[in-house]
Amino acid sequence: MTEAKRDIVLVVDDSPETLGFLTQALENAGITVLVATSGTAALSVADRVTPDMILMDAIMPGLSGFDTCRQIKAKSHLQHVPVIFMTGLSETEHVVNALDSGGVDFLTKPINIDELQARIRVHLANARSVQSARIALDAAGRHLIAISRAGGIRWSTPQTHQLLAATGNAETLLQSIGNHLAEWLAGTALAASSQADPFAVAPGGGLSLQMQYLGSIGPDEFLFRMTTSDHPNQTEVLQQHFGLTAREADVLLWIAKGKANRDIGEILGLSPRTVNKHLEQIYQKLGVENRASAAVRAAHVLHEL
Repeated sequence: MTEAKRDIVLVVDDSPETLGFLTQALENAGITVLVATSGTAALSVADRVTPDMILMDAIMPGLSGFDTCRQIKAKSHLQHVPVIFMTGLSETEHVVNALDSGGVDFLTKPINIDELQARIRVHLANARSVQSARIALDAAGRHLIAISRAGGIRWSTPQTHQLLAATGNAETLLQSIGNHLAEWLAGTALAASSQADPFAVAPGGGLSLQMQYLGSIGPDEFLFRMTTSDHPNQTEVLQQHFGLTAREADVLLWIAKGKANRDIGEILGLSPRTVNKHLEQIYQKLGVENRASAAVRAAHVLHEL
């Protein structure tokens, strides 16, 4: 029988007594424990092994827990990892700092083990739900991006990164997009913006994008869909007009834009063979025999938008 995967919790505290106490309690609960005695050590450990959760002492010599958490949340592979702060101080200022730096919860020392275990279960379940949703979004092949209110990039789907990489420096373009979206958020009444009209963003490199706000999906996390056309619903229009699947509509749109199969594969994260299979279905549904004819039919429909 295969052994069930054990959750991994990274405990960060400069007190050996606290580390020992928490390690024993968590291991008794069936959790694998990693330990670090400083913020710098925690960053090093998390870069080598991605934990499922981090318990972070707020006040430590050198790099504080708050600053460590900010650096953790700046790393794309660690953004989804929930951080629970621990401290002997309960002043409002420290609670605010814990949440502002990216923490999900706050425990006051001395730690009550039953309470700690209960909160760990809740936050691990929440983190798994969020991660599962993001994996589903990735698999759906959508160009999505989530930002903080200040414009920081929370995450983006692989399709978004591939699209931007095909045009220029993906990281630079992503941050430019984040800044534009933060300006939009600042000038928008969020209560009504789930029905907001698409708006244009020009992040640089000659790239013209249309953004559609999809809503808030978490504390300080706002989701947008991105398209590269002057009209925000081109793929949807092609899909409905020709009876295509969503992925076939994506391929046809890039065919209409003059992209070669190899380029389309890189943009959409598909193998050349998969692109060819989609093209076979597209030709059949459009009643054409080649890509030039498919491009003409698609361009005619898009021209009417």
